[in-house]
Amino acid sequence: MISENLLQGGEYLIRDVPAGSVFTPEDFTEEQIQLGDTTEQFVRNEVLPHVERLENHDFELLVSLLRRFGELGLLMIDAPEEYGGLELSKTTSLVAAERASLYGGFSTAYAAHSGIGTLPLIYYGTKRQKEKYLGKIITGEWLAAYCLTEPDSGSDALSARTLATLSPDGKHYVLNGTKQFITNGSFADLFTIFAKIDREHFTAFLVERTFPGVTPGPEEKKLGIRGSSTTQVILEDALVPVENVLGEIGKGHKIAFNVLNVGRLKLGACVMGGAKYAIGEGVGYANLRKQFGVTIGTFGAIREKIADMVAATFASESVVYRVGGMVDDRLATVPKGIPDYYGAYQRGIEEYSIECAVAKVFCSDALFLVVDEVVQIFGGYGYTQEYPAERFYRDERINRIFEGTNEINRMLIPGTLLRRAMKGELPLQEEVMKAVGRLSAPPAEPPGVPFGAEKALLRNLKDAFLVLAGAAVQRFLAKIKDEQETLIALADLAIGVFALESTLLRAEKIAASGNASRASLAEAAARVFAFRASESCGTAARRAAFYIGEGDTLKMLLSGIRRAGRYEAAGLLDAKRKLAAATLEKERYPIG
Repeated sequence: MISENLLQGGEYLIRDVPAGSVFTPEDFTEEQIQLGDTTEQFVRNEVLPHVERLENHDFELLVSLLRRFGELGLLMIDAPEEYGGLELSKTTSLVAAERASLYGGFSTAYAAHSGIGTLPLIYYGTKRQKEKYLGKIITGEWLAAYCLTEPDSGSDALSARTLATLSPDGKHYVLNGTKQFITNGSFADLFTIFAKIDREHFTAFLVERTFPGVTPGPEEKKLGIRGSSTTQVILEDALVPVENVLGEIGKGHKIAFNVLNVGRLKLGACVMGGAKYAIGEGVGYANLRKQFGVTIGTFGAIREKIADMVAATFASESVVYRVGGMVDDRLATVPKGIPDYYGAYQRGIEEYSIECAVAKVFCSDALFLVVDEVVQIFGGYGYTQEYPAERFYRDERINRIFEGTNEINRMLIPGTLLRRAMKGELPLQEEVMKAVGRLSAPPAEPPGVPFGAEKALLRNLKDAFLVLAGAAVQRFLAKIKDEQETLIALADLAIGVFALESTLLRAEKIAASGNASRASLAEAAARVFAFRASESCGTAARRAAFYIGEGDTLKMLLSGIRRAGRYEAAGLLDAKRKLAAATLEKERYPIG
């Protein structure tokens, strides 16, 4: 039975929720805090001292680090207890992903193994397959990789050319093709490989490294995440036993896309953790570097950068753990032991495919803001390998490409919303009419409650999205799926709305906790982020309006958008100075 208070995917755009109903880092259990501390201590003590070796492709060291990570139980968080796993919550898994992210190369290898490398087996493997492989994978005895991308098929994964043909004796599938950009490719023991049986039936296979015809290619010469292995996996008449088909023949797309929902959410946690670490390095340098006789951290130009970075990271943190809590609440409604448990489990995760995409896009964009400003704080030294800012900058870039490009994820958000509305799962049409009425009415004063101005902005931005989405459907009808520029503009607005709401709900929750110091910083972060959201969402909305409307329709849309984006950011400068001062004093992200 699903509670009425549990939001459906995408329903955040048409419903308000109380602050007490969302999961935030302030709700971490003692177990989650301890696991996070263990994870971070390992990375600080065992990984960071060896960054130079890892950057130079010492993959023997990387494999040993991953196996020691496994000895701590950090590779089995998502695995079922029946097979020796810990079977902890998704929010716990996000804590580990966040705290493992201090070094991009290690974080990438860990996430690829414990996420997309392991989850297909957990969710779709037979009992026999799990008994054979899962124990090795979750302890680190074997390492895993996920092989979907090909040289000619990236975002269009279903156009893959790798082929599988049943052998004459019916005992093996013979695979031929090349997989591209495979993380952990040079050392993985088990690959989840997608191929088309008889050129038609897109299917997943569990492929051991030692199977005949399986050969990793040379290392890619990459811009960033150099401490991780990225190769081709070449299949030349590779023999895969028929019992190693994963899931159903012809249903590989379910595995490929459903597993990516979790991957996107975990990536959000990884990049958010990376942003926190980069902030710490940046402010540490700002407290040491002197110009004109004083440390640069005393300059308003630097302090404003720090405040914006902290506010964006606070928003990222709020987004990631809110979505994690939503997923956990939904999964808690799936009874253990039912015949199709993992089918229902996957549908529970898929319910929030929109929010997982939001987390991936928003948090990876926020990390770009952070590392770009950290390089700027370091100045000329930020452009040299002598300091870590240069590596942060290189490592950041890939996050907007893998787990589905940010463009693909952006188009997924409004596309999924509109499909659900057409199926009657979301009452968007009814809500569009209400939104038109609200934006057409005389503007009301913000309610005289905490975060009243910010809440009014949020309500108006939701209305702007609804009005624009309704106008887009009315103009383009079924062809809207091909209007990529419009879909991306609508997505930017929907992403900004979710991030703003998550930030405000968390700040409101902290304010009610009685911790005055933390509440003061959270309020400052909310105000700084709300101003940024009003600007970015207003820009996205105007783009959408010009793409959608003409004549009187365009005038009507622009008039509503002007009202929707109005935000009196009283105290903005004081809020920025407060955030910057706290960050410089603590020399780290301060709201944690």
